[in-house]
Amino acid sequence: MKRTLRYRDNNTESLNVWPSFTDLMANAFMIISLFLLLALFKSLFLKYTAEETELDLTDSERQVRILKRKLAVINGKLGESIDTVRRLEKSSSELQNLLQRSNSKVKILNSQVNVLELENQQLKSAPPVVVIQDSGEYRFASGSASLPNGLKNYISNDLVERIEEISQQRNLYVVEIIGHTDGQVIFNRTSNLDKNLEAVAQGNKSITTLIPGSNTDLGLMRALEVVKQLQLAQQKGRLQGVQFRAYSAAQLQLPSGNFASAERKSDAKRRRIEIRFSPLGKAETIR
Repeated sequence: MKRTLRYRDNNTESLNVWPSFTDLMANAFMIISLFLLLALFKSLFLKYTAEETELDLTDSERQVRILKRKLAVINGKLGESIDTVRRLEKSSSELQNLLQRSNSKVKILNSQVNVLELENQQLKSAPPVVVIQDSGEYRFASGSASLPNGLKNYISNDLVERIEEISQQRNLYVVEIIGHTDGQVIFNRTSNLDKNLEAVAQGNKSITTLIPGSNTDLGLMRALEVVKQLQLAQQKGRLQGVQFRAYSAAQLQLPSGNFASAERKSDAKRRRIEIRFSPLGKAETIR
């Protein structure tokens, strides 16, 4: 058997596709141009047919067609306008809801402002608290409720005038006299206030007949003695219409308004008489 040997020539010509690709693109361009030309002829034909059709119509029919076309345009614009109006209505509704919420917030804020203004006015118009410090010529003797001469003169003159001034300005009728002590423990005494307090308040007995058994007793006795001195001024025509109350805070209340600590310290600043003012309210009984 003969074996045929074939040798590949290294100089064999490579495959060239560009001529075929060029022919393909040229044919495609011709086909696309043909389709475009047919579409142009069809458009011109339809336009010509429409114009011929309109030429065959009467003037009234032609006017009707023109009006229909205009009406179609108007309807399109009207639809757009309706959509715009709806969007505006929606925006207006959202705006109204926002305004309502804003108004509600404004009302709440105005209410809060009114409350704050009222509180501020009440604070500004609140009557002052007159404090008589238990020191110097106004100092009570230890464990005693007898008024020192200096304090007695101050009550009869300056304090009476001050109470009249405050009561007339603010239409106040109740003056509360509160006795405060320094917390020194009262030893080896048995109180007799339960037996004699009313008699002393009515003026049937002297304050010296009372024996305090605690700082609470002593504070009340001193407040009561101040009230009795003010009532003497009433008997002379002063402080008309004013009512007095005597109370005791004992050693419990500091000048700052806070409660005192449990430590027993002798602090002169805690010894004082406070005069507070309030209108005469109607009593309410809870059963």
